[in-house]
Amino acid sequence: MEYGFVDCHCHISAREFEVDLEDVIQRTREAGVKTLVAVTEEVGEFTRVLQLQESYPDLVAPCFGLHPLQSGGGPEQRSVKPQEVDAALPQIYSHRDRLVAVGEIGLDFTPWCAPTQQDRNDQMNAFSKQLNIAKELDLPVNVHSRSAAKITIETMREQGISRALLHNFAGKPSVALEGVKAGYFFSFPPAVCRSQQRHKLIRQIPLEHICLETDSPALGLDKHVRNEPSNICLSCRYIADVKGLSPQTVQLVTAQNAYRLFPKASRC
Repeated sequence: MEYGFVDCHCHISAREFEVDLEDVIQRTREAGVKTLVAVTEEVGEFTRVLQLQESYPDLVAPCFGLHPLQSGGGPEQRSVKPQEVDAALPQIYSHRDRLVAVGEIGLDFTPWCAPTQQDRNDQMNAFSKQLNIAKELDLPVNVHSRSAAKITIETMREQGISRALLHNFAGKPSVALEGVKAGYFFSFPPAVCRSQQRHKLIRQIPLEHICLETDSPALGLDKHVRNEPSNICLSCRYIADVKGLSPQTVQLVTAQNAYRLFPKASRC
């Protein structure tokens, strides 16, 4: 089987791509990307992700999930409410056969985003509900953990989650290795090329537990420029440099990891 790149975490349904989506998709294919694991943040994106899968069935692999932070109607973000997960359930269940994972879900305890204990409780409750859905539907989870790495991994382990991707992971290496022990995977976007701290982290995580992502349109090499899936080769080259391997080896192993974690995505 010929492996290309697998972008394990991207927001191809984002508004930032509406104007020139065809061009973005063409550059994605030209860069050798074979699969886009398309995550959602809010329930309003569910339909768009399914439409994209219908337009690009060989490329787009849909996930449904509610991000720990939701837009408050303006630039402010607020913590997700457990009842919002309940309201999303009918759509998740009715499209279960098309989903390759539940995501983007997780915890974000950044102080200005989750200032109160109630915020954290709401996020924990919403996260637990979505972990249970993933178990019930026998799907992996695509997970956000900011300022909450340790508790995110502990919660998943306690709930018996065996298949998880921790995207753009920025926790301590010791915490990451607890995730490795649990069988979890870690993915890194192009923005890691700017971070010395991630260099140490990537060095310690075995390649067999690493995947590639762009998190596009965010987390590109230049924070002021829209990121897109074709930039996944930047993550690949950086990880190869850190580990002293060839980019071809990293491309192959991370793709194999991705299809092991998201087996339904390999049918794209």
